[in-house]
Order: sequence, then C-alpha cells, then structure tokens
Amino acid sequence: MAIFVSTMKRFSKRFASKFSAASAALFLASTGTATAFDATANYVVTLRGVNISQVAIDYQNNGASYAVNIDGLVSGLASLVAAGTADLNSKGKVTPNGLQAEQFLLSTAANNETFEVQFQAQNSNVTSFQVTPALTDNVNRVPVKPSHRKGVNDPVAAFLIKANALSPEICNRNLDIYTGIERFDIDMSFAENQTATSQRTGYQGPVVLCKLRYKPISGHFSDSASTTYMKNNQRFLIWFAPLEDTGYAIPYRILIGTAFGDLSMVLTRLNVN
Repeated sequence: MAIFVSTMKRFSKRFASKFSAASAALFLASTGTATAFDATANYVVTLRGVNISQVAIDYQNNGASYAVNIDGLVSGLASLVAAGTADLNSKGKVTPNGLQAEQFLLSTAANNETFEVQFQAQNSNVTSFQVTPALTDNVNRVPVKPSHRKGVNDPVAAFLIKANALSPEICNRNLDIYTGIERFDIDMSFAENQTATSQRTGYQGPVVLCKLRYKPISGHFSDSASTTYMKNNQRFLIWFAPLEDTGYAIPYRILIGTAFGDLSMVLTRLNVN
C-alpha cells in the first residue's frame, strides 16, 4: 500500500501496519436500499504469509447516517522490530448512491511520535482540513489545488458500497479519494466471480474479485518510489463478500503485490446485528 497509497505512507515507513490501516479503509461497498444495522469485523494482515498486523472494524448504519471506526495494531513478528497503532474514523450520511463522508480522522502513534490528519466536508466538497504536526515544505510534493478537494470522498466511505447482490457492478466504478493530505483516484474493474472456501477465514461462500488501479493526483511526492510502484502495480486486488442481508458488501480479502512478497488482509471474524 501499502496502500497503501494514502495517508499511511508516513505511518508505514515506521512499520508495516500502513497497509492494515489503509486497506482496512477499504472496508465496504454500495448501491441499493439498506436497513439499519451494526457490524464488527476482524482482519489479519500478512506479508508473505507472516502475520504483521491485526485490524478491527466497527460499522454502524441507521439508514440515514453512518459511522465507521477502524483500529490497526502491529502484531506477530513485526512487533519485535516495531510497535504502533493507527485509528481511522469516518462519519457522514447515507445517500441513494452510497455513503458520503462529512468527517474523517486518521491518527497514528509509533516510536513516541503521533500524527493526525482530519477534514470536514459537505456535499462531497471539503470545507476544512488540518494536519498535526504540520507538513514540512517540500519542492517535490505535488500541490493540492482547491479544485482537488471538490467532488471527493474519504478512503473509508468511498469503499462502502451498497450491494443487494454480488455482481460486476460492485467493481465497475471510479473512486475520487481525498485523505486530508493526498488526492488520488482508484479505478475498479470486474475480474471474476469466485467462491471462498477456506475454513480459516470468517466467511465461506460466493465472492466477487475486482482489480484496482491507483492514480495519484496531488499531495504525493513526485520522486516517490512507492507512489510510482503503486501507480504501475498490476497486482492490486480486492474480493467482496455480502454483509449478510444488510444490502452491503464487505472486503473478504485485499491483496497488494510488493517487492517483498504479497501483502494481504483477510477477514477472520464477522458479526452483524
């Protein structure tokens, strides 16, 4: 990531949980009418099959508004060389086209250092944002223009897709993402229908596989090797599974090919009330 691709760049340089927090940000997907519900999900993040992080997600939806909280914690062998946490919070409204973020907060803690980024939005347009500590000036950082903060969603709500049934339509969409620091697009496309069979995961049944493409817009470093790698990465995949009968789908698995092997996040437990 990993991914990833977003605010987690700074966090991940310190330890491999960048993917956990960010990919966890891909928690759900949208289209259709959903009933009120509360859901919790747990994921394990691995690199080349070795556990490096745990992710816990709490998702509340009353049909008019939503709230998602994501907690990431370095674990397994990774905890021997690094320690840290990441928390993401997204709140907003439920619209006919999906979830639309109105408040976004990311906070990380590692090696006695903390980092926080947040923004507020109205009707897909960012109204205010703050980064603490403030970013240092860097000539290689691509400037974020005011127009880049319009018509966007946060990296959590953008992937909360209403889906009354698993179909290619879950995949075939373009996402305009703003993290409070970076602006990028995620282009999704349908790959194939599959069946999850592993008894070690939190779900067995039909899933839909989507291909993802990362397109940086602004806020990133023009000379960043990780940005260039993700832009050209052909092995960036997500599998969606139905969130029971709520009218939503959740990521069953997220996979990113890296120079060190596959980085993967897999669903291990799911509860819906």
